[in-house]
Amino acid sequence: MLVILRELCMSVVCSDLWDAGLVTTVVYTDGACSGNPGPGGWAWARVDGGYASGGEAHSTNQRMEIMAAFEAVKSHQGPLEVVSDSTYVVHCFRDRWHDGWKRRGWKNSQRKPVANRDLWEPFIDLVLSRGDVTFRWVKGHGGDPMNDLVDRLAVEAATTQREAAGSQPPTTLGPPDTFGTGESAQGIVDDSRVYPDDDQLSLF
Repeated sequence: MLVILRELCMSVVCSDLWDAGLVTTVVYTDGACSGNPGPGGWAWARVDGGYASGGEAHSTNQRMEIMAAFEAVKSHQGPLEVVSDSTYVVHCFRDRWHDGWKRRGWKNSQRKPVANRDLWEPFIDLVLSRGDVTFRWVKGHGGDPMNDLVDRLAVEAATTQREAAGSQPPTTLGPPDTFGTGESAQGIVDDSRVYPDDDQLSLF
């Protein structure tokens, strides 16, 4: 009985903290693409088990990385930390690339149209309007269990082109990303390099 009461009290405390906006949800995201362009997949997952994934028949790795993070933000209320292995996504917000894009009329530092504006514009507007979303980089294929999970979910979505969601990840998952279109495959293995904008993405 004491254990039940203690657990009940803890659940009430957690609920109060959540309602007060003092609990930050951590969600991992990833994108994958078979060919660049080609069939793509995106996924997000929380440590507590919730996840979602989906695909786009004609896509790129960049688009799927953006879509994964965008869908994660749309799907979660309250303070949120998005953990991504995409410097493209993380630097946009951490280094405020979007300020330069908007100032130049949605042109990048090379004065070329910003790729994937159709996703970036509503995504950026949502994050800025909320003011409670942060972004953190994680090394892709670096042994982080949650990064490995969303990697496999995204690959499966790219392969099957089917949406999936649940309170717990599937018990069986396909292989990790071997498409060779992600940042780690292109030699971007950390987020320490400083870019004035998205000009490094000519690699993709």
